[in-house]
Amino acid sequence: MKLSMWSSYFYTLSPEDMVSALAGRGWRYAELSDEHAEVLLGRGPAEQTGRAFARLAGEAGLSFLQGHLWLRCDIAGANRQATVDRLKAWLDLFLAVGIKAAVLHPAGYARYKNGDDPQAIAADSAASLAELSGYLRGTDLTICLENLFTHSTTCADLISLIEAAGDRNLGICLDTGHLNLAGRDQDAFIRQAGSRLKALHITDNQETSDQHLLPFGPGTVDWVGVVRSLEAIGYDGLFNYEIPGERRAPLPILLAKLDYIRTMTELLFAEAANP
Repeated sequence: MKLSMWSSYFYTLSPEDMVSALAGRGWRYAELSDEHAEVLLGRGPAEQTGRAFARLAGEAGLSFLQGHLWLRCDIAGANRQATVDRLKAWLDLFLAVGIKAAVLHPAGYARYKNGDDPQAIAADSAASLAELSGYLRGTDLTICLENLFTHSTTCADLISLIEAAGDRNLGICLDTGHLNLAGRDQDAFIRQAGSRLKALHITDNQETSDQHLLPFGPGTVDWVGVVRSLEAIGYDGLFNYEIPGERRAPLPILLAKLDYIRTMTELLFAEAANP
């Protein structure tokens, strides 16, 4: 597994300054956040902008192998086709940057809340995913559905959507915090996902709200167990932190915390390796 930080840890910085901050502290992998992707998309054609950003990051020694697609989109919403069309521009950007795993939230919270037919929501979601995965045919980019805590809470829920959409260029992102809030078993989720698990959002909470905390704070996730389960299935992607609950600090402190996070993760992996 490769240590990674999602770029919105430095959400107040430009994409270029964010790269400099992470690379300057010795980090080599990152997830491109929704916020920074939006900035890049606003600069011009997705492919051209993405290639330029990839060159800059590469020169700094930083690789973006994971990215978060448009955070608040709804692929089963009233404007489903317009949403899918817009997401294609995001995919163009991610392909140009060199991202391999594009994280996407499953659709339909508003429709579930309104009491819409779950089968109709699932059918619209699958149709959108089928079109998006078809757009990626012949590429090495995988759209990774993220488990939530309001709906689509189980690995089985995500696999059902993936299979309904054709099971091509589609995978899973485990958000450990969401799973903790939903009261689900981390080990069971990881083992059921198996080779479909392509991305991670590493985050903790106290099972009361989505706090997005670091491991070994007040949260309740069994981190040694999570790492052992990931190693058991041969997961070799990014061990990627998504921790907005930890970024309310001045820049010098955020930079210092990066050193702690790297050391803490090394010790976590060492502890998990002990029988």
